[in-house]
Amino acid sequence: MTILSTVPLDFQWPTLDPFLFCVHHLDNYPAGNKDLSPKASLAGRSIGSDFSGKDGWSMYHGEKVPGFPRHPHRGFETITIARKGFIDHSDSMGAQARFGHGDVQWMTAGKGISHAEMFPMLNSDTLNSTELFQIWINLPASDKFVTPYFTMFWRDTIPTVTVEAPNGKKSFIQIIAGQFEGVNAPLPPPNSWASRVESDIAIYSITMEANSEMKLPKTKAETNRILYFFNGNSITINGSTQQVGHGIQVNPTFDLEIINGSEDAEILILQASPIGEPVVKYGPFVMNTKEEIQQAYQDYQRTKFGDWSWDTNAPTHSNSKERFAIHADGSSEYEG
Repeated sequence: MTILSTVPLDFQWPTLDPFLFCVHHLDNYPAGNKDLSPKASLAGRSIGSDFSGKDGWSMYHGEKVPGFPRHPHRGFETITIARKGFIDHSDSMGAQARFGHGDVQWMTAGKGISHAEMFPMLNSDTLNSTELFQIWINLPASDKFVTPYFTMFWRDTIPTVTVEAPNGKKSFIQIIAGQFEGVNAPLPPPNSWASRVESDIAIYSITMEANSEMKLPKTKAETNRILYFFNGNSITINGSTQQVGHGIQVNPTFDLEIINGSEDAEILILQASPIGEPVVKYGPFVMNTKEEIQQAYQDYQRTKFGDWSWDTNAPTHSNSKERFAIHADGSSEYEG
């Protein structure tokens, strides 16, 4: 049987080991002020915890600029796929970045890091549409206390494979992790589960034209594979029709023939072999035991996981649309 289960997609999407969390943000923010805040009234919002989607957008935990001010992580990794708009990253290692419009940041929290992820309103006279995926992937016990680290995948470095169906319609497979048809994604951080051959990792962002079709080769029996069908109308997987708005767990030992319906479709695929260790999650910490969670809270209270170089918990970087990264070791990347 190809289809193992289907689950409706809510705000937080269902995941399987080693993935811990997956969420799709899509906000049509208004034009921005000089301080990069939305040029709109914030009345009627629960400022500091606004997930309302009012008028097509949320402030999340931001008070002036939308986003997620300073907060800690330990024991896992975050993968942020910035499809539209910009994200300003700042962290307790002294690093900072601005990325967006197709860039990906892969951050290993390891032994502990505090960071902020803010969504600056850089367009002053047009909408600031912001769309992103944030994915959490676990670390095995042996790597939960590695030094924090992040890698930037600038959009021009992320390969896309184009598959043309007999009718000429095309599918576009962006390879964020793993490989497809012999084309490899950029290398993940060195201590990631994804850096191990046995992980069988694949993260694909797929766009299918209407009435197109593509094939996804089978993989190892122990691998977990989910297709998140989040935009379109319907697709058919090995003869089984699936409606938009569902997560579809498939048997990894089957080749998949995916045929799209009458509308363009978008699918996110998360695939990996499970780590297979106990998982204890509480808030921003993911460890193997309850005692390790308690220790994480104690360590954070004592050390804050490093110094904070900014005079606000919600820093933004400038009014420029320049994309860049400055790492903890002082090295820098500029993408313009």
